[in-house]
Amino acid sequence: MRGRYYLTTEFTRGQELQKAKRYFEEAIAKDPNFGLAYSGLADSYVYLAFFRQLPPEVAYRSAKEAVHKALELDDSIGEAHDTLAMLRWRYEWDSEAAEREFDQAIALAPSYSCAHEDHSEFLGMHGRRSEALPELAKSIEMDPSPSSALTEAGTYYLMRDYKHLVEAARRGVISNPTEWLEHYYLGIGYEGTGKHLEAISEYQQAVEISGGDQDATAALAHACASIGKKSETRKILSDLERKSARSYVSPYLIATVYASLDEKDKAFEYLEKAYREKSLDLSWHWNADARIDNLRSDPRSEALARRMTLAS
Repeated sequence: MRGRYYLTTEFTRGQELQKAKRYFEEAIAKDPNFGLAYSGLADSYVYLAFFRQLPPEVAYRSAKEAVHKALELDDSIGEAHDTLAMLRWRYEWDSEAAEREFDQAIALAPSYSCAHEDHSEFLGMHGRRSEALPELAKSIEMDPSPSSALTEAGTYYLMRDYKHLVEAARRGVISNPTEWLEHYYLGIGYEGTGKHLEAISEYQQAVEISGGDQDATAALAHACASIGKKSETRKILSDLERKSARSYVSPYLIATVYASLDEKDKAFEYLEKAYREKSLDLSWHWNADARIDNLRSDPRSEALARRMTLAS
């Protein structure tokens, strides 16, 4: 329960995710046959990868091992099927298998709000608005928490619905001003509606609160480039590349900064690297991310989409 607390309330922060992981490991040490603990451990690895605390391949291997152990102990654990759906979607890029797992997760654990949250974002990414919004509403009704608020913003982001994204993220910032991801989403909404200075302010807050999250940092770089402040963008790019020499930095996010500078060859070089490592940022952002819109008409973009089978 302690692990689940940190996982569901602090899942955007690396330190708290590590706490969740340790609690699940303690639960497993006390009872090696407790399937829910393995399911929680798998989720910890998934979210550590989502927020770039671990390289995708390392996290995927550990998460897959843990979730399969959970299902080996008890195939009726809906939470584990939800985690498996996320792995099928975000790492394996197998949308059909992901949908089957989401359906099974919800059938087995209909009151598990996280499954409805994850499913709404999956449907939103695929442009299935008429299905995504009811799932979103169901998750909010079940659990009107910061987690559901972030899912609302995330779903609107994936559907490129900037008007509703701004509304959702504003509510999120008011109710939870120290959640960096709400500021990040509000920045995207502002940028999508042409309010670039407001976007920069929100991105700066997201970077500060998160302690330098890579996605928020890359978003700030893009917003700076959009108003002609390319020297600031180049400084951020230099910092990210320097950091990548000593720790994991998402190649997809470096690609977005090169795209912001209209250096398309370098952007595609990093997109190719992101494809090879099965970047979780690539699978999340590909259809929705305005930072790479200037690359979409390039034949290399269409070819990459075909290889990922993520084109909407």
